Amino acid sequence: MTAYQELYESWLREPSLGASLKAELQKIAGDEKEKEDRFYTELSFGTAGLRGILGAGTNRMNVHVVRRATKGLAQYLKSCGGACGRGVAIAYDSRHMSAEFAKEAALVLAQNGVQVYLFETLHPVPLLSFTVRHFNCIAGIVITASHNPPQYNGYKVYWEDGGQCGPEQAGEILKAILNVPYFTALPMDEAEAIKSGLLRIIGKEVDDAYYAATQTLLQYPALLKEKGKDLKIAYTPLHGSGLVPVVTLLSRVGVSNVSVVKEQELPDGAFPTVKAPNPEDPNALKLAIELAQSIGADVVLGTDPDADRLGVAVRPAGGAFQVLSGNQIGSLLLHYLLSSLFEKGELPKNGLVVKSIVTTRMADAICARFGIQIEDVLTGFRFISEKIEECVRTGEKKFLFGFEESFGFLAGGFSRDKDAVCAAMLLSEACVYYREQGKTLYDVIEEMYRTYGYYKDAVKSYTLMGKEGIERIGGAMRALRQNPPAAFGTLKVEYAEDFTKNERVQAETGTVSPIGLPNSDVLRYFLEGGAWICVRPSGTEPKLKIYIGANAPTQAQTDALLNELTTKADALVRSLLD
Repeated sequence: MTAYQELYESWLREPSLGASLKAELQKIAGDEKEKEDRFYTELSFGTAGLRGILGAGTNRMNVHVVRRATKGLAQYLKSCGGACGRGVAIAYDSRHMSAEFAKEAALVLAQNGVQVYLFETLHPVPLLSFTVRHFNCIAGIVITASHNPPQYNGYKVYWEDGGQCGPEQAGEILKAILNVPYFTALPMDEAEAIKSGLLRIIGKEVDDAYYAATQTLLQYPALLKEKGKDLKIAYTPLHGSGLVPVVTLLSRVGVSNVSVVKEQELPDGAFPTVKAPNPEDPNALKLAIELAQSIGADVVLGTDPDADRLGVAVRPAGGAFQVLSGNQIGSLLLHYLLSSLFEKGELPKNGLVVKSIVTTRMADAICARFGIQIEDVLTGFRFISEKIEECVRTGEKKFLFGFEESFGFLAGGFSRDKDAVCAAMLLSEACVYYREQGKTLYDVIEEMYRTYGYYKDAVKSYTLMGKEGIERIGGAMRALRQNPPAAFGTLKVEYAEDFTKNERVQAETGTVSPIGLPNSDVLRYFLEGGAWICVRPSGTEPKLKIYIGANAPTQAQTDALLNELTTKADALVRSLLD
């Protein structure tokens, strides 16, 4: 009997296994491939915590996996000396089993003597991140799988600075988890946990503190109070946790004319109106755009289930709505913030903007124009949060804005993760500000292209499920390292970067220099003329992703170049995955 078969049988025999999970395992008794996929490994725990398909098994998200991870976290906290008394904040979104997993995590922590702050209703990632710092917690947990399809859920762990835990902490937490046998992590009785004071239910008082802090990031609050009511917004929370915080914050700052997509208004973990609740997919905003057209809205906003990503659609005067990319939204917000601070004479000389290595280089051009330093970090907002904490700790730089191409934006740093609630507020303010100048956001983007250059970007993803898919992704990355491409289309590779080795190699001379960022399974190629291509496995989904960036003197030239590079990169990756 193989290891996975032994695990399968031991789970079937486990008396504390829930009836529905047991029935699920009995149903696959004759399906060896399915049994192997559920038990050949455990869900990996890393800087993004756990994430996987809901179901029975060690390679699935279920109550026993959540309990075990939580007891491991509790054991790690106990080793941190006095950390348990500082407590852990817990939030959850609208996904299937999110509320149940959140309560189980809270009660397992309580059983292990850890103070817990549990939200009474679903709350998004940015509010959890804010809450960790608000209560001076040692850690935080969010039960979410972000924008993944409905069959997924996840378990994110945050640290005391409000950002997701770092690699060393994740490694130590994983060691503690691995020392916890399955089915041995038990929850405290809920009534007992509340009576003992170890479980504290939180809500409005924390929300109000978050709204008050976030409002201080407005550039022209008086203008918004006076003219905000004239801005007409069509908004969709995509069945997630964004509805209350987004609508509430917008109302508080003066933007009260918000129409919500009725079919997507209420929380629903099945996400029945979309293929996936992901603002990166233009189809996710389809119903919101239809609503916007029917009511004559100025802008369309959409948030994913845990409200850390913001999607936006804009239109030229009298034209059809166009969905913006994450790079366009981030560049627009960055331009608005820096130009507003400059206009008011408040642009700090030590200002800092941070973006990921796969994010548009238009951001570099914007920062150069305003004399603001910009730094690149690895993909994952945790690396941006680390830069914020560094700014706070040293006082040498003032964090202004951070973003990723994957629709994640953050200003100020009250939260230390992507914050679609804050971004919705700032985007709305930008609408009002430019509208006073007779411009739409579409007009402003066109102006930005003329000012900073025509920067266009594309992303392609290849989803490969199961053990076989993971192996094919790994094989493709190995093949690229063994036979690095010399060119993509007509453009030669000038230098290539391998982040697993921290090496940048100049193609013509073979000169090797350090990249200067942490090791990661990433390959990046810089081409003639400033174009670039990056290949990396996703850290949260069974996907291989390629990112392409291009710029040229005209829009037509940029579009043609981007299309050529995307075609060539796609052909190469597909040949390696086949």
